[in-house]
Amino acid sequence: MEFPLNLGLQKTGLPLIVTSGKLKNMCFLIDTGSTHNTLFDFVYEHFKDEFELLDCTCRTMGIEGHYKETPVIEATFNFEGVDYTSTFSVLDATDAIAQVQKETGIQIHGVLGIEFLMENKWIIDFETYNVKCND
Repeated sequence: MEFPLNLGLQKTGLPLIVTSGKLKNMCFLIDTGSTHNTLFDFVYEHFKDEFELLDCTCRTMGIEGHYKETPVIEATFNFEGVDYTSTFSVLDATDAIAQVQKETGIQIHGVLGIEFLMENKWIIDFETYNVKCND
């Protein structure tokens, strides 16, 4: 399967996907430079009942470059008719996300990092601006 990234790239210059299902219209940035998946804390607080809080923490470098101990959750979302489940660090990145929203007009709810891409065998093709899913 292939999914286009054109819309996010054209509107914001960022590779974005938008979820459907229970966690509808959540916007995730695909970030090949991120070792962990991240869900921003304002999203976690709003949808807390939809996530499973795991009994562990993760030491994560935030967008601002500072290390933080963060809770870890398991989340399931739907994208293009497929359910995906992965773990996410819950991170407060309010200032950085506000700046992205100010510059692009888009509110980002989290980041899908290398962990997610490898678990789900997603390959980003920047020649065709598609995500290829090899499942």
